[in-house]
Amino acid sequence: MKILAVSDLHGDIKPITRYLQENKADLIIIAGDITHFGPPELVEELLNEISSFGIPVMAIPGNCDPESFHVKIDQSQATNIHARNVIIRNIGICGFGGSNPTPFDTPLEFEEVQIYDEAKRAIEGIEGQEITLFITHAPPYNTKTDLLPSGSHVGSKSLRKIIEEVQPTLNICGHIHEASGMDKIGSTTVVNPGQLSHGQACLIQIPDASGAEEIKTEIIKL
Repeated sequence: MKILAVSDLHGDIKPITRYLQENKADLIIIAGDITHFGPPELVEELLNEISSFGIPVMAIPGNCDPESFHVKIDQSQATNIHARNVIIRNIGICGFGGSNPTPFDTPLEFEEVQIYDEAKRAIEGIEGQEITLFITHAPPYNTKTDLLPSGSHVGSKSLRKIIEEVQPTLNICGHIHEASGMDKIGSTTVVNPGQLSHGQACLIQIPDASGAEEIKTEIIKL
């Protein structure tokens, strides 16, 4: 399975539509900030345009998406995986959108206790799967993926705790544009693809045969 994972679209989907015109993918995962503070109707419009390529799309909201995102994504052709889980063959996928509190009072922020309770409940539904993908907008705390240029780590401590406890195969996140990169928490690979509106994305190759090869994860420029 070939998965294209992106985050932080901020209303600009041109990089992904150009890519899909010339390249194939089996699944598209969007890790939040589909819009830049709305409007709510734009969420549905953008997701439907990406879905028009005939490839399944799974998405979560970011902290810069309007609170009504949940309704709009359910009305689109994409699958909403915020605080939900989906199983495709031997692959379990779950998500949690928005972010831990920021200094900017953005539309979709959650207290750490709510992040832990709801995201943990979602990931528990896929624990028995051979491969597990944990899709979050906020990165886990104290990794290369949540590091500001100032040297401060601003990710979610609850998401890190969940990853330490459950050890999903992959955590795909976003939110911190300057922290595109990969890291490890135990056996979990953490990937922040970077800002799609700047052409950054992540390509995930999952072998079809169980145990045939290792999963390959690569940050690419679209």
